[in-house]
Amino acid sequence: MKTNSKYIFITGGVVSSLGKGIASASIGRLLIARSYRVTCMKLDPYINVDPGTMSPFQHGEVYVTDDGAETDLDLGHYERFIHTSMGRRNNATTGQIYYSVITRERRGDYLGKTVQVIPHITDEIKRRILAVGEGEEKFDVVLIEVGGTVGDIESQPFLEAIRQFGLEKPREDVMYIHLTLVPFIKSSGEIKTKPTQHSVMKLREIGLQPDMLLCRTENTLSKEARDKIALFCSLRPEMVISARDVESIYEVPVLYEEDGVGDKIVSRLGLKAKEPDLTGWVNFVRKVKEPSAYIRIAICGKYTNLHDSYKSIVESFVHAGVENDARVELKWLNADKMNEENIDQHLRDVSGLLIPGGFGERGIEGKIAAIQFAREKGLPFLGICLGLQCAVIEFSRNVCDMPEANSTEFNPSTPDPVIDLMETQVKVVQKGGTMRLGQYRCDIKAGTHMAAAYKTLTISERHRHRYEFNNSYRDSLESSGLQISGVNPETNLVEAVELVDHPWFVGVQFHPELKSRVLSAHPLFRDFVKACLNFKNERQQLQGEELDEDR
Repeated sequence: MKTNSKYIFITGGVVSSLGKGIASASIGRLLIARSYRVTCMKLDPYINVDPGTMSPFQHGEVYVTDDGAETDLDLGHYERFIHTSMGRRNNATTGQIYYSVITRERRGDYLGKTVQVIPHITDEIKRRILAVGEGEEKFDVVLIEVGGTVGDIESQPFLEAIRQFGLEKPREDVMYIHLTLVPFIKSSGEIKTKPTQHSVMKLREIGLQPDMLLCRTENTLSKEARDKIALFCSLRPEMVISARDVESIYEVPVLYEEDGVGDKIVSRLGLKAKEPDLTGWVNFVRKVKEPSAYIRIAICGKYTNLHDSYKSIVESFVHAGVENDARVELKWLNADKMNEENIDQHLRDVSGLLIPGGFGERGIEGKIAAIQFAREKGLPFLGICLGLQCAVIEFSRNVCDMPEANSTEFNPSTPDPVIDLMETQVKVVQKGGTMRLGQYRCDIKAGTHMAAAYKTLTISERHRHRYEFNNSYRDSLESSGLQISGVNPETNLVEAVELVDHPWFVGVQFHPELKSRVLSAHPLFRDFVKACLNFKNERQQLQGEELDEDR
């Protein structure tokens, strides 16, 4: 007998960036801890079809799924927290919704009817929500985060659609949770509930009554404050939750569980009560807050002024740090400001270097200078996507006597195009969604750092690139000491390179950070952090021996 999926809609009010993605992922974790099958969905109000053509400064990182969708970074939070892979159906934008409706109108599917926001746009939104909950893969609960802030004109069709959705489903199958802000005014020494009251009032004006409020606040709400919010927002006081600020985002599920959020949601949806198991999660949080060791690793990129541009990398280091019982401090380096003259002062105090993915020529020479330093000084190195390409360029220039080696992305007329445009990309004109995207296979060479990390010789990882290692230079680079440690068997595309005579130097064409999980760190990040700890310990030991000699 098929059981109906339950749907939880998470909206936000007062201000943006309150953390709806983390709240959604945390609720998902509480339900997963109760052995329910859970997935998440993000409804984004921007007109872009997806974030793939946006600058990282506009939208943060682009999160790529197994099936090649370029999506909102919140899908990364979902995957990391609930350990369930997402796909293109888990992210819907205004651009996608209107594109689908207009395409059908051009085909004549509406039989001459006037196409309108209601019902055609709202019906398409509801159709996509149902496709997640009632598709081939069955879920007990679907969490749907509505992007934007209540009151924004852009999100009105989504809010209307979820209002209709609640009327069309049994009441026990749909729950509305509203994330809001309860600010503390220092000058008066008191919290203010009015912004929350007005936010809920705005929701109720369009026909949505929240079943639970998550109140972002610096401190735990008093009983008096909860009672006041509950009274003016037509809720029982126990459904007003103190979503207080925490040191780590991974504490949020624990905080919610302490306030009974999991049990309250289960009860509201008429689900069978189950005893939660958060043991592994609690232990993870403890290790995040109480590490035994400390390590500093540099990230050299061109979007370092906005850390959300590398959100999955940041979180991957948290996961890998826990598995190595260490806290990883990231030193953010702007590649534009780095060169051969100042590279030593930038990297002398770190124990590892990561070059992330990216596009365009700006900052490339700074990245290459940093990689040369890491190669020559034995500093552990991990290059991701563009990071691999820069490593190949640096090796070609400084080891293989090709001083003008480059990528045709940066210099189309380079005499040694060691990195070149993929053949499948030559005739591509349209930018959105046309790169080599999604999961592809990689065969690993035995006896390499890659093999040691993965403990298998066949893997699949996610990609997002147009340029590749030029196989015309493969023999020359390999004979000089660059080891090809991973290859795609269908295309012979080089997926990973290493240095034979270096403690730990790995470059990969794919994005390993996209598959790191809270309770299962990615193997490459885990081993990279381990190599950085070894480097730090050896350096400290050497410095200690030198001090002894001085005495």
